[in-house]
Amino acid sequence: MKGIYFINDRISLNGLSMDESKRLQEQSIKNYIQQQKIEIVPLNPYQLNDYYTIPHALLYDLKKEKQAFDCLIHYSNLVLEDFIYSYPAKWLILKSYFTDIIQVENRNDVNIQIVI
Repeated sequence: MKGIYFINDRISLNGLSMDESKRLQEQSIKNYIQQQKIEIVPLNPYQLNDYYTIPHALLYDLKKEKQAFDCLIHYSNLVLEDFIYSYPAKWLILKSYFTDIIQVENRNDVNIQIVI
């Protein structure tokens, strides 16, 4: 399975700081990716990380790539909420590039311990 993952680095989750929230998202998603043996596909060779933090940039790269992927992985609906409600048409276009949109927050098979 080939996928892409999204991390919102500008949000505070569960009362954590923004840095802790980012680590929580990253650790949760990476554990899920490893357990499910998902291959992360780099769309942009100039990207600093192997994940996206800006939905508009992800959509731009997907349009250039012109191919669909198995999954978009994110921590919870909360991390994409602003984009979904502010740009509903772009959200529909973005998710059309993926067979599945996977939320890892409530997955029982993902055990996370935040290291501070």
